[in-house]
Amino acid sequence: MNPAIDAQTLVELLIAQLDEAYVFPDRSARAAELLRARLEQGSYGDELGPDLCERISADLLAASEDKHLRLLWHESAAASRDEAELVAALREQFRLENHGVRKIERLPGNVGLIELTLISELAEGGATLAAALQLMQHTHALIFDLRPTRGGSPDGVAFLASYLFPDGDIHLSDILDGPQGTPRQYWTTPYLPGPRYLDRPAYVLTSAATFSGGEALAYDLQAHARATIIGEPTRGGAHPSQVVSLAEHIELRLPIARTINPITGSNWEGVGVQPDLPTAAAAALDVAYRTALETIAENNHLPDQSRLEARQQLGHWRSPTPSSQPGS
Repeated sequence: MNPAIDAQTLVELLIAQLDEAYVFPDRSARAAELLRARLEQGSYGDELGPDLCERISADLLAASEDKHLRLLWHESAAASRDEAELVAALREQFRLENHGVRKIERLPGNVGLIELTLISELAEGGATLAAALQLMQHTHALIFDLRPTRGGSPDGVAFLASYLFPDGDIHLSDILDGPQGTPRQYWTTPYLPGPRYLDRPAYVLTSAATFSGGEALAYDLQAHARATIIGEPTRGGAHPSQVVSLAEHIELRLPIARTINPITGSNWEGVGVQPDLPTAAAAALDVAYRTALETIAENNHLPDQSRLEARQQLGHWRSPTPSSQPGS
């Protein structure tokens, strides 16, 4: 820990972390070259602060094209004291956000809606995620609203995805630690603390702000053709990272791994998850809801009453009363 340092010392500490643990050594070398050049040009000044962190983060992005790699400034020095405290603070933030579960709703026509701001670690938020899926078990279609989802844990992503598959035999993703790391495989789980959501359509809403763990869930479900992605291309961050304390007030988000999907052989880094039904993020819920209602209305295996309710909602949709729409 270095409580009182200047910009040059900060850059050298950052480069040392890149050399030691960054998942792409070639990009680390490019970043080090650019940062040192900026120092010589006097681009960083002498004082540490949020503006300096933003300038260095912009240069890191230019050199690495990695949206996870960045510096964060904390107004409180205590908030950046060490890695354990940073992780504890993140977990407390997640807890206060109800482990990311912002909204659970049954829309008219028996369409379920779960809105997530993040996807929590399974050990911390598994019970909350399971409760959300439990409440959706009797719906005829399910919408995951990931438009505000800014990140998440790989095991939480695999847990949520597991509800949409019949067993534990689906290989969802691999995460490779370091440049030549041994892959950690993520599969659907054979046991869930509640009923699975099978033989019913699922939809995922995305925006340009959807990031990291939110992108992972959308990408995995799309790769297995288990959900229809509706909205905008996502932000494009596929490299799991750790938090590193560089100095008082300053935290480094350092990617130490990369994600590989076993079906595509790739990931969404830099390009984002591409929606199946592209539309503006603000209209994505309307499009998904209407699509779900049309599917329910045409499903001859459902009870007549369920199909009738879906048709009635579609009739309201075509009426001139905008207040009847979910996105209004």
